[in-house]
Amino acid sequence: MSQSDSFIDEVTEEVRRDKLFARMKKYGWIAVLAVIVIVGGATWYEIRQARVTAEAEALGDAMLTALEQGVPAERATALDAVATESPGAAAVRDFMRAAELTQGGDEAAAADLYRRIAADGELPLIYRSLASFRLLALTGDEMEPAALRSAYEDLAAPGAPLRLMALEQVAMTYVAEGNEEEALTRLQALLDEAGATPDLLRRVSQMIVVLGGTPGIADEQAGAAETTE
Repeated sequence: MSQSDSFIDEVTEEVRRDKLFARMKKYGWIAVLAVIVIVGGATWYEIRQARVTAEAEALGDAMLTALEQGVPAERATALDAVATESPGAAAVRDFMRAAELTQGGDEAAAADLYRRIAADGELPLIYRSLASFRLLALTGDEMEPAALRSAYEDLAAPGAPLRLMALEQVAMTYVAEGNEEEALTRLQALLDEAGATPDLLRRVSQMIVVLGGTPGIADEQAGAAETTE
């Protein structure tokens, strides 16, 4: 390589270096800002997670302390004094408080809590559905079977979080009316529902046997019933 070629290469390299530095001066702040945003975001996330964890631990500790009280009424009062930071946390506290009120015999106050949870549109559907289900379990004896069945059918809509449990209770309303044939039909259908838990299947199977049926052969039973009539 001649001296002239070497000189040209050095000049070319210097020009490239100058252009690179110029671009860094012009656009380097973008990279710096990106780093700040990433680091800042990660820091904020860690702080937020730590705060959420601390709040959950504090809430859990407060609830456990409340549950250490002597009798249900005292536990319910102590739970009522537990401060919460979100509607979901308040709902969990109120579920626990309603359980203590029920155990202590104050079913009216427990029912009021369940109604309040069920009507709170800020809560996830599962919270509201569970509150409605527990309310029906608590007050169902005061309702006519048809009215109770209608209420459970609202909770048994396709895709509802407590659909299977509600279907079980729908069948029980037919038992309460003395319509054992329809109850058996509903219970047999429930055995074929996807997602049924072993506990639910066991309860349903036992109820079918109690009603004089055999789990899994509803069609034969229906035919036998028609023949008898």
